[in-house]
Amino acid sequence: MEYCVFTEPQQGASYDDQLAFAQTAELLGFDGFFRSDHYLHMGDGAGLPGPTDAWTTLAGLARETSRIRLGTLVSSVTYRYPGLLAIQVAQVDAMSHGRAELGLGTGWFEREHRAYGIPFPAKRFDLLEEQLQIVTGLWSTPADRTYTFAGAHYELTDAPALPKPVQERVPVIVGGGGPKRTPELAARFATEFNIGFQSEQVIAEKFAGVRAACERIGRDPGSLKLSVALPTLAAASASELDRRAANIGRTVDELRGDVNIVGGRDEIVAKVERLVALGAQRVYLQLMDLQDVSHVEYLGAEVLPHLPR
Repeated sequence: MEYCVFTEPQQGASYDDQLAFAQTAELLGFDGFFRSDHYLHMGDGAGLPGPTDAWTTLAGLARETSRIRLGTLVSSVTYRYPGLLAIQVAQVDAMSHGRAELGLGTGWFEREHRAYGIPFPAKRFDLLEEQLQIVTGLWSTPADRTYTFAGAHYELTDAPALPKPVQERVPVIVGGGGPKRTPELAARFATEFNIGFQSEQVIAEKFAGVRAACERIGRDPGSLKLSVALPTLAAASASELDRRAANIGRTVDELRGDVNIVGGRDEIVAKVERLVALGAQRVYLQLMDLQDVSHVEYLGAEVLPHLPR
């Protein structure tokens, strides 16, 4: 089992805030630090000091951490041309000595695209399929050869397919709740399938769906890592839970239920044990308040040692 801290910096976090989270998570034994790839604050508030670019941030963290995995959950195909994305990720992989991971998805936040003048086509699954083909194709092309691709949306002609990542295969994460194309793309291109923000019943259904997609193309379902990403609110006392919930504009009662990870050590261990029983091999703990590094400290020092490995 692997456990990762997952953050949403567009809600209001500087690079230094993210650095503190990543370094604390690394020190306390977490396996990864992942961040969303967004440029616009969601909900109430100003999101100060403003957005940070995901891959620029991860490049900085690559030089200021030494062990923890670093990646996006997930980058949007609308933000970057796939040839340039392959270069960016390969460079972060080199800067981190082989710790980069790429989560890639279709994108969904239309208002964010309008705010920054980014095109937002109505149909994006074909973009995702071609980007997955291109990025993985560039990385797997032998160093003495070039890469050419002709698709409906992208064309590459004699691309040098450089630089190469340090890792033989950079982990590629594909996720989402789509019933057909998402599991098919994960089975074809991904090393990890992720489902986020869903009940345990839905998680079980989606895991079964992607396993079946693997079997349909002759891939061993056991070769695809299964993961979940869930909003997390943790504390040793009810008053501390209330404080943390209030800081993100919620109440503990709103957050409790059959989706989120909420409570103290024993409640969290019980929830994670159920996720493991469903087949989860990695859990992303989504923490929304990036000024509260003590949240990471509590999870790392008091909860993580008791979670199944």
